[in-house]
Amino acid sequence: MIVCVCKSVSDRKIRAAIAEGADTFDELQFELGVATCCGKCEESVRDVMAQSGACQSQCGVEHHVHAMPVTFYERKAA
Repeated sequence: MIVCVCKSVSDRKIRAAIAEGADTFDELQFELGVATCCGKCEESVRDVMAQSGACQSQCGVEHHVHAMPVTFYERKAA
């Protein structure tokens, strides 16, 4: 699945970079460019890192489920 739309980075590319030795978020940003444009993928990248077992002891990445607040807006007729 595509994790970073801006840079077209998939979870497979992230896992491959981790397998090749990238073990911090900063290294993944440098190598793959994730979370360097809009930043919306940072949480997903960190989730892939946590699932892969990368960086747990060094930088405290843990798998969390974050509830996002939802706001509904009413459309009014012009």
